[in-house]
Amino acid sequence: MSKSWRKISITIFIALLFLCILFVAFSFVNGSPYTAQSISDEYDLPIGQSMFENQSILGKNNPIELPLISNGGFLLHQLAALDIQGIVMSLSTGIVPFDFSTISSEGIDSYGNVVDIEGPGYLTFEGDKLAVKGPDHYVWGYSAPYKWLEKTEKGVDVVENGTVVKSVPADEIKNLNYSNDYYNNETLRSWYNYDAQVGSTFTLEKGMSGFSDGRNNISSADVPLIFGQDVVDYAAEYPTGSPILLYSGNYTPQAGEVYGTTLGSHPEYGDGLREINTIQFVEAWNGTIIPPNSTSSGKDYVYFESASDAEAPGGSAAHGVCPPARALRAAVTAEGFDLPVGMSWDENAVMFGFNPANDITVTNNHDYPVKLIMWTEGSGTGMGIYCQVIRYIPNE
Repeated sequence: MSKSWRKISITIFIALLFLCILFVAFSFVNGSPYTAQSISDEYDLPIGQSMFENQSILGKNNPIELPLISNGGFLLHQLAALDIQGIVMSLSTGIVPFDFSTISSEGIDSYGNVVDIEGPGYLTFEGDKLAVKGPDHYVWGYSAPYKWLEKTEKGVDVVENGTVVKSVPADEIKNLNYSNDYYNNETLRSWYNYDAQVGSTFTLEKGMSGFSDGRNNISSADVPLIFGQDVVDYAAEYPTGSPILLYSGNYTPQAGEVYGTTLGSHPEYGDGLREINTIQFVEAWNGTIIPPNSTSSGKDYVYFESASDAEAPGGSAAHGVCPPARALRAAVTAEGFDLPVGMSWDENAVMFGFNPANDITVTNNHDYPVKLIMWTEGSGTGMGIYCQVIRYIPNE
């Protein structure tokens, strides 16, 4: 660069700096009429929406541009960013971009972009300022129906986010094209014909609601975008309304004691059938993650075989579930949790009338999540059955 051009550049920069100072001084004299609430109201900012690094808090709105003559102070953030092109544009057009640093406290830069956030943050108010708060150690919510079938007098309604999008006559239910790893058209027909009453519902897709940090509910389509496909897969396995750990970070897993038992022999109920039910119980509970101060059942879509039992209501019961239930009971009560709902302290640990997978519930009274691990070793009546609690201890 020649000396003459360098001199001209310095002169231009000093002139721009002088003009910026004049506009800033003029703006300070007049004061700013903008507040976080007024900007949020006028531009319909998505308060409560999940947000990521570099995303604009304006969502789909256009950038906020204001008259320079009454908002000269907003040149200051362009100057701080050494945005010479932006300053020149503002001075030449008389339009200046809004400076979000004047109404924000954290997580938002002066141009309204999300900064310094790891993981899915969310837009909120912090006092009288806007802020994008990053996730704490954990974020959890509850699975909620987003798309479902509702049985009617004539067939089913397909409901999405509370709105009926299609009505299907009973003789056309066989043509519905809804399925995943856990249900298909045959499942839907069986539900309609044998399980459902008028008004009963069958969840097809799950969104998330009741977030631990207060962020907005999200649709089924947004769950994988914000929290990942693993969350979708986990939620699909558990009953609607289950607590779901959506995000975890900066924690150390800590293993609790291992508690175990053996299947044993009760040939009067069929030891082969009992072994099948034991394996199903372990499948239902292995990998269950319970957020802090939350209650969860085991998985949905896990089925058990019944054996004749004159003492059971209806004359049959799912024998073989009590040995794994005893292992689960020992592990969770050793953590200081209450006796699971649907269990007793007896040798026959599972109470009659409770589905061993989705009716029994465990309440985590810790201030951090826990994961239940169950497994078997060997086979037959000598099969070993084990349970362990993994604690997600937050790092300081």
